[in-house]
Amino acid sequence: MGWGGYRAVKFLIRLANIGLFTLLGWRLSLVLLADGESNQSFLMWKIALIVGSATIGGLLGPFVTFTFLKWISNKINSIPSNTIIFGTVGMILGLVVASLVSIPFFQLEGWTNWLIPLIVSGILGITGLVLGIQRSPDFKGLNTLSKQHKFTAHISGDILVDTSAIIDGRIADLTNTGFVGGTLIIPRFILDELRHIADSSDTLRRTRGRRGLEVLSKIRNEGILPVQFLETSLPNNIEVDAELVRLAKSMKAYIMTTDFNLNRIAEIQGISVLNVNELANALKPIVLPGENMAVNIVQEGKEPEQGVGFLDDGTMVVIEGGRRFINTVQNVTITRVLQTAAGRIIFAQSREMY
Repeated sequence: MGWGGYRAVKFLIRLANIGLFTLLGWRLSLVLLADGESNQSFLMWKIALIVGSATIGGLLGPFVTFTFLKWISNKINSIPSNTIIFGTVGMILGLVVASLVSIPFFQLEGWTNWLIPLIVSGILGITGLVLGIQRSPDFKGLNTLSKQHKFTAHISGDILVDTSAIIDGRIADLTNTGFVGGTLIIPRFILDELRHIADSSDTLRRTRGRRGLEVLSKIRNEGILPVQFLETSLPNNIEVDAELVRLAKSMKAYIMTTDFNLNRIAEIQGISVLNVNELANALKPIVLPGENMAVNIVQEGKEPEQGVGFLDDGTMVVIEGGRRFINTVQNVTITRVLQTAAGRIIFAQSREMY
């Protein structure tokens, strides 16, 4: 909403509050000053009460109204969308059933023909609302339907995204593949941390933070998965990782991260983690000793006469006897594959050596 639209809405709310408080002042004057209707001084008091009420409505009414609307908005934003949808559907179904059940009572005479249907509607409406909210987790899979109607994803549900995964950047390409489904949930304290990094005085941190904001904007505007911002603040003396784990446990959601420590803490507490680094390692092509491949040797190795190249997925290839072939593409034969905590290293022998 632009500035002009905001001012127009605020003006209309102010008018509505003036009208409401004027009406309240008039009704209050009828109650408090009913015995002095023929007295001119009482008439002046009535006018003063009405004018005073209208003034209070014009000055304080918008503040109270906007505060209440902001509170309602924050509460609604903290509720998952599927909970709101199915809670509303359940309430509507409950009211429909209540209308059908109440038909015989409309034939009664006196106050019972409206009080009993009102009570039935209230009970069944609330019952439908509660049942809809309770059953909403069973329908989280509906969120996996992508905007481009891609195939059904294997992983579905709410996914809390950590700052490290946003800054990493690969999440944007991952969500566009369709292999992950559900709703990406960004808590407010994650956004605050990302903004704090982007405003850092350190050049590297500032660059990483701004890159994270660009990735987040790309996911929201171009990504297949829906993005929901959760209005929840970080309690005092609580770390971001600890609050993210607590939130994931209460929401029964996944955590997407590239942080090794957060990964381990979440797994210990029984929370499912989507680690982008582990996914990348799992998707690297399998190579076996004795296979041949072409590698661009770009630098020297640690040992004498070694050369180093890299595959397209970033895997390091150490070539024995490859130092003299730096900056050239050579056919090599794999001799050994070493899997480490940091990733995979392939050892090979230049075929020129044979």
